[in-house]
Amino acid sequence: MSRHEDREAAVRRLLDTPYPPVPGDLARRAAERGARRLRLALRVRRVLWVLAVAAVTVFALWASAARPWEAPPETTPSLEG
Repeated sequence: MSRHEDREAAVRRLLDTPYPPVPGDLARRAAERGARRLRLALRVRRVLWVLAVAAVTVFALWASAARPWEAPPETTPSLEG
């Protein structure tokens, strides 16, 4: 038998067997898991927004104190000494 025939025979064996039993509460468990994942995604999104707002605030405070857009004052070394 070739490799393709082996695979085809394996698939036919799988399709010829009866379907496995499905738990009765499968839909409820899937819905609970999906709701948990949605809540987690919402929390993560909120935390990222809070971090982004905090970063913008810190940058604005630093920029207002440091004034990086202004040229530094010109100082020349003393000629004496």
